[in-house]
Amino acid sequence: MGWLLEEGPRQGRGGEGLSDPVQGWFVIELMGPRRLAGWVTEQTIAGAGFLRVDVPGPGPEFIATQFFQPTSVYALTPTTEAMARRIAEASRVEPVKEWELPQRPALSAPAGTPEDVLSLEEDPEEPF
Repeated sequence: MGWLLEEGPRQGRGGEGLSDPVQGWFVIELMGPRRLAGWVTEQTIAGAGFLRVDVPGPGPEFIATQFFQPTSVYALTPTTEAMARRIAEASRVEPVKEWELPQRPALSAPAGTPEDVLSLEEDPEEPF
């Protein structure tokens, strides 16, 4: 399985070397459930550690970059670039796009005059 990692196989069986920074092509499974794939590296933002996932597009460039806290990841599987690209294409991760909510119709003024509205209420002199 060492051929999947850019740096080669990890040494030992007891987890030695696993504290090295993460860097390579991975399939990431997140709480949700959500699955995506891409080039994964570690990055510190505002003093906290995040996994940075650069999601590949159909061409040579990346179409999106997403950051996740490691606590939201329940599986990180090393893979090849070709497999990561196929999974990313199937996941359809898209960059953030500008969008707008449909225009809400303007509210019309209530029927009647303020005096009509007051006449419907109980005696305005008594607060309760």
